[in-house]
Amino acid sequence: MTIAVPVEFADEALTAEMAEDLAAVEAALRETSFGGDPMFADVSRHMMEAGGKRFRAMLVLLAARFGDSRDKRIVPAAVAIELTHLATLFHDDVMDEASMRRGHRSANSMFGNSVAILAGDFLFARASRILADLGPEAIRIQAETFSRLVDGQLAETIGVQPGVDPLDHYMHVITEKTGSLIATSGRFGAMFSGAPDDVADLIAEACLRIGVAWQLSDDVLDVASTSAQSGKEPGTDLRQGVATLPVLYAVRAIATTPQLGRLRSLLQDADLTDPALHAEALSLLRTSPALAEARETVRTWIAGARDLVARLPDVPARAAFEALCDFVITRAA
Repeated sequence: MTIAVPVEFADEALTAEMAEDLAAVEAALRETSFGGDPMFADVSRHMMEAGGKRFRAMLVLLAARFGDSRDKRIVPAAVAIELTHLATLFHDDVMDEASMRRGHRSANSMFGNSVAILAGDFLFARASRILADLGPEAIRIQAETFSRLVDGQLAETIGVQPGVDPLDHYMHVITEKTGSLIATSGRFGAMFSGAPDDVADLIAEACLRIGVAWQLSDDVLDVASTSAQSGKEPGTDLRQGVATLPVLYAVRAIATTPQLGRLRSLLQDADLTDPALHAEALSLLRTSPALAEARETVRTWIAGARDLVARLPDVPARAAFEALCDFVITRAA
């Protein structure tokens, strides 16, 4: 069976339990986000109906398998994590001036920027209300995570500052903006299940590394995949001028590799909204050493996650985390 993302878990009992719990999360998520003002309900419904992997909720539930996964706090914690993630998507689309989200019109393009921002704020408030019932430690962790999310978004918005390595800047953005919430997903699952503190720490750090690797695998897919594989048009980030990991590696290599001169010209000077120039740049990136280097970076982050997972108690959830690591590597292959 497939859970949330297309990862096969070998343990049938774990698979069945996860499917049941994810269904409970989905029901609670819809009930929570559709409540209140009818306008907010409409905007939230629009985002929900665009779908989503519920990757972070899955990690909450999976991490809970290292303690008492039936604890009544687990599902609300997963809902709060997903609400926080959805709220960031509303804000991201406004800041990116995005017109599409998961193949559907973005909320800001349908309802306007102000409504989209306020809808995101509404979901943040809903998440905070849920976590308030789970105790002060949950609120403290959420506040720290939210601070990191904002730090990552601010760094991305401001851009690379003088004297800062663009690659270091990019990895900082990904770690804070993406990895931090995924790390908290694992921590909440372990914490609310009553798992020991050292287990919760291991899971949180492993999840952070998996989250960063997942985002980097998205970067690889944007360059290397077909539309059928990724579900979106290849080179979308490239067309929009977003410098993802393969592009950053290519730009760094251009200075010392004369044969990449044409790629340099395309990346630095060309209008990549032009279909012919975009196709040429994508083709050159696919055959450049930069793509292989980006794949190796994904493997490095996953190797770090795998080392941490290997130190967890030997329960079916550990094998599930290992399967997730394998999937991220396969995804970027």
